[in-house]
Amino acid sequence: MRVGVLTGGSDCPGLNAVLRAIVRKGVQEYGDEFTGFRDGWRGVLRDETVPLDIRAVRGTLPRGGTILGSSRTNPLAEDDGTDRVLGTLARHRLDALIVVGGTATLGIAARLAEDHGVPLVGVPKTIDNDIPLTDYTVGFDTAVGVATAAIDRLHTTAESHKRVLVVEVMGRSAGWIALHSGLAGGANCILIPEQPFDVDQVCGWVESRFRATYAPIVVIADSALPESGEVTLRRGTTPLPGADPRARLSGVGEWLGREIERRTGKESRTTVLGHLQRGGAPSPFDRWLATRFGLHAIDAVHQGDWGAMTALQGTRITRVRLAEASSTLKTVDPSLYEEAGVFFG
Repeated sequence: MRVGVLTGGSDCPGLNAVLRAIVRKGVQEYGDEFTGFRDGWRGVLRDETVPLDIRAVRGTLPRGGTILGSSRTNPLAEDDGTDRVLGTLARHRLDALIVVGGTATLGIAARLAEDHGVPLVGVPKTIDNDIPLTDYTVGFDTAVGVATAAIDRLHTTAESHKRVLVVEVMGRSAGWIALHSGLAGGANCILIPEQPFDVDQVCGWVESRFRATYAPIVVIADSALPESGEVTLRRGTTPLPGADPRARLSGVGEWLGREIERRTGKESRTTVLGHLQRGGAPSPFDRWLATRFGLHAIDAVHQGDWGAMTALQGTRITRVRLAEASSTLKTVDPSLYEEAGVFFG
């Protein structure tokens, strides 16, 4: 078969491991030929391709990023986008397309499969872990590891100077990175977008921690919000949740640090981890997960299971419907957040 492959959306560790597994099994067991599209859906729109064979993926298992490049291009937003996508696939005489992406990239894939019959299979990747029907997505474990290591290091400087240290992590509309890294790193407060927080309560936890002679670490997701729904950033006031939280990512940690210092009199510093969470080599778990997703994706192609997405459920790789998996976001269950509350303050 002739199979196209693309990686779309934000980069994350483990993408190259997915590509490597797809190509290795596709070539060695099925005799497939692969066409790699540059920079996600943009490469399909512009018909920009790269050779994708065993030689191209050799040695890429531990490499971060993606050898194909990526972008946030949405072909369905273009007047002639769908026709251009279908035209590119036809010109290359592709029998199938494997789409590796997050919620937006896979949502585009689902519409093309459902509305236009494009024969494709999806693979879930995102450090945010917000794709339903799979326990984990490629890139999440590495991001949690980076955030946890940072929190571990910050504990020592917090104790040395008796400061409040606020750690802002990524997450968009889901608090999975904050919850996992906060618990693993021994944070004294974890703030996530699913649960608006009371600043006075946060300050109470901070002061309680100081009374116990320890310096607090506050972990906050970049789209978490106070109950008032409004934070004043250096570039202005952003009212939320009335606005799309994706329009303002990063800045809430610095705002919270200032508020804590103003209300408690305790010196506060904020560390924004930002793109550090996306970069670098994938963790062993992400390499394992990405490899298994890739192996099962090429199997789905040869079984003609169009519109499927690989998923991890327990320890098994299963398949779910791409349309269902991309129709909503997987957010933190309140009961999980309540478990973490034992350690607040």
